[in-house]
Amino acid sequence: MTDAHLPLALSQGDPAGIGPDITLQAWLRRDVLDLPPFIYIGDADVLRIRARQLELDVRVQEADVADTAAMFGSALPVFNIPTGTEILAGSPHVANAKGTISAIETAVQFCLDGKARGVVTNPIAKSVLYEAGFGFPGHTEFLADLAARHLGHPVTPVMMLAGPKLRAVPVTIHIPIRDVPDALTPSLIVETCRIIAHDMKQRFGIATPRLAVAGLNPHAGEGGAIGHEDDDIIHPAIRTLRDEGIDAFGPLPADTMFHDEARQRYDVAVCMYHDQALIPAKALGFDDSVNVTLGLPFVRTSPDHGTAFGLAGTGLAREHSLVAAIRMADQISRYSKVES
Repeated sequence: MTDAHLPLALSQGDPAGIGPDITLQAWLRRDVLDLPPFIYIGDADVLRIRARQLELDVRVQEADVADTAAMFGSALPVFNIPTGTEILAGSPHVANAKGTISAIETAVQFCLDGKARGVVTNPIAKSVLYEAGFGFPGHTEFLADLAARHLGHPVTPVMMLAGPKLRAVPVTIHIPIRDVPDALTPSLIVETCRIIAHDMKQRFGIATPRLAVAGLNPHAGEGGAIGHEDDDIIHPAIRTLRDEGIDAFGPLPADTMFHDEARQRYDVAVCMYHDQALIPAKALGFDDSVNVTLGLPFVRTSPDHGTAFGLAGTGLAREHSLVAAIRMADQISRYSKVES
């Protein structure tokens, strides 16, 4: 198990977004919410300027990760990665990308080196990173690449939205909806569900995870009347999973999977595409749902919202999802039996 005395590593995200705002607000509520120590990885001056802008009384202090626990009660510890350019709240710029990427890399390295017990990532603006030449579809894929470089073999990341009322996983993620049927294969569904079942046991303590697998088409294809993917792709995957002893069932009509009674029958909803998973997850818990990446050799969580540039520096951003992400990283890293 991970050393519970180690801090969490919180990356800055896009510094022009609400990451600095919600970090400051979360730290101010650390005692009331009984938050574990975390170190912010990013530009310390951005935090200081944003604190003044928001009129928040926060002492920002540069530190090494080893100093986090001792300092956390009196100051917000920051492993300083200067951006090298002026950061304006609400004004994203390609010049910010280098610091954003470096903060993620540093947070991950702290975990891989055994200096931190989990990564919590503030939101990034992918369009800004793409402009700077970022070669990954998103956070999740970049984290998987960092893990693969460390381990020396490919890693399959699985994105899960987890809240008090629902855990949901999309099998395909950031691809156009028209590409989903061609991307879905029995092997992709099986591999995704194996990772879910493994991490539910090893990180969430669920001895026999129940996986409810959604159909792709309306009414799960209705016996082939509304598409053949459910019978030809999803059914065979579920048979394989059940033969392996994994409690997966379906394919189920997605329109009847998410009401109160239905959710009592499973631990994770396995969905075929991005919005099939994220719409119910966010509808049922927008402020307290957390993005958790399964399948990595380290714990990673994130708020389930974006950079919200329009709210940055206004005092209107809410820290609830970041707090939930910090708490979940704390919880699963304390329990985790996954070897790195």
